[in-house]
Amino acid sequence: MPRITETRTLQWSAEQMFDLVADVRRYAEFLPWVVATRIKSDSDSEMIADMLVGFSALREKFTSRVVKDRPRSIKVEYIDGPLKRLENDWTFREGPDGGCVIDFCVDFTFRSAIFEKLAGQYLDAAFRKMVAAFEKRAEQLYGSKSSSAVSVA
Repeated sequence: MPRITETRTLQWSAEQMFDLVADVRRYAEFLPWVVATRIKSDSDSEMIADMLVGFSALREKFTSRVVKDRPRSIKVEYIDGPLKRLENDWTFREGPDGGCVIDFCVDFTFRSAIFEKLAGQYLDAAFRKMVAAFEKRAEQLYGSKSSSAVSVA
């Protein structure tokens, strides 16, 4: 089961980064491979959302519960889709100079062990591309800032 964790120190506030990550409705605008999203329900503390992900001609729909504790954390709980299991956790804490430190963890299991082994070759690069997309989106929304990253696989 692939598990990827990363810590990033960014110059934007925890509130700004929480809002960016919680804005699932806009993921198709900036995240690679996200074709569309549909919000089934949304409140201050919980969202149920579908996300359509596409790779070439392949399209898969994921349904997730997004548990929000603004501005501290976002926990994504997998409900339905092509995976066997998916957990995705974001924590946001105030960092130096008014910025924030983000801890991100994604842990998942494919239904097919063969597919998991094949996909494992590309997961790290795909993950890095998605993390970069969130940072680029923050630059677009909040202004260009510098960051540093520490990755633990």
